[in-house]
Amino acid sequence: MKKKTWLYIILAVIAAIAIAVSVVAALVVSDYKGTSRNGELCKITIKEGSSVSSIANILEESGAVDSALVFRMYTKFAGVGANFRYGSYEFRNDVGFEKIAEILSTQGQKADTVTVTIPEGTGIHDFVKDVNGKDVKVPGMATIFEKSGLCTAEEFLAALNEIELNGKLLQNVNTEKAYCALEGYLFPNTYEFYAGTDGKKQAKLAIEKMIAETESVITDEMYKRAEKLGLSMNEILTMASIIQMESGQNGSEMANVAGVFYNRLNSNAFSSLGSSPTCYYGSFYPNDDDRYDTYKIKGLPPGPLCAPGELAIKAALYPTENTPYFYFVTDKNGKFYYHKTGAEQNATINRLQQEGNWIYEYFK
Repeated sequence: MKKKTWLYIILAVIAAIAIAVSVVAALVVSDYKGTSRNGELCKITIKEGSSVSSIANILEESGAVDSALVFRMYTKFAGVGANFRYGSYEFRNDVGFEKIAEILSTQGQKADTVTVTIPEGTGIHDFVKDVNGKDVKVPGMATIFEKSGLCTAEEFLAALNEIELNGKLLQNVNTEKAYCALEGYLFPNTYEFYAGTDGKKQAKLAIEKMIAETESVITDEMYKRAEKLGLSMNEILTMASIIQMESGQNGSEMANVAGVFYNRLNSNAFSSLGSSPTCYYGSFYPNDDDRYDTYKIKGLPPGPLCAPGELAIKAALYPTENTPYFYFVTDKNGKFYYHKTGAEQNATINRLQQEGNWIYEYFK
């Protein structure tokens, strides 16, 4: 075939593509503005708890929009959809996307919402022992959700088993050895959930939202950093959970605490990580075999022990570098003391005890 013939073919293909793009663009614009429709009255009903995707499908079926996909894309880029209300609506089919979104956000019935706060460091189950082995009851997520009225604790725990462990984040879950697979993967935050009569369904939607929040916090750069450290994201979240429990809400010390624990992990002088809050994590589980107790195992536990916040996750990824310390202790005021040797550590502990400035006995 001659070169000119090939040139004509290429030009024809380019022209066809350009025409197709122009046609698609025109259709999208007319759909957005509503000019492609005849102004007939649409009647739709949005059920309580309907997703934006299902609402878009209802709009397409009623003739209010030409393409559910295009309307979903609009809601995403325009930042609308989160406030859509359930109820019955009537409007002309040529009002356009912006007016439809306004109607769905201001008319109908506003679903009741439930606000739930999950503090950083919260476990899925209640914590039943403190670091001294004394009986306590620190509410876990299941208890918090039950108190909120969104669902029962049993419904929340049952919903955990219905989550498909796929995607970049959840493929890290240690399904074989972790006592609770999604421990540490539900991001601690304040959430607003739609209330409903189906507690298990509401629980599952809440869990999915919390997982999505964790997915949004952990960036591609964080995955690359974990790989550089030679650790899986499950190991990073596990380390972050320990940092969170050891540091409490003191974000300024988290990187230093992380530096100490990485020093222990990488030193032949330490047979275990030795984090006090890990000693009684397994107390909730009847057949606990101490697999989370970092005084009895080598390395990290099989999974996170609580829900770490963003600062703790970043500390696990970016610990203080070249720190010379292998020990730390805190006093009653939350002040941290770092030491190179066990002798220095014990000297500080003895001093704090004599001053009455001691929190709990250090595990040796």
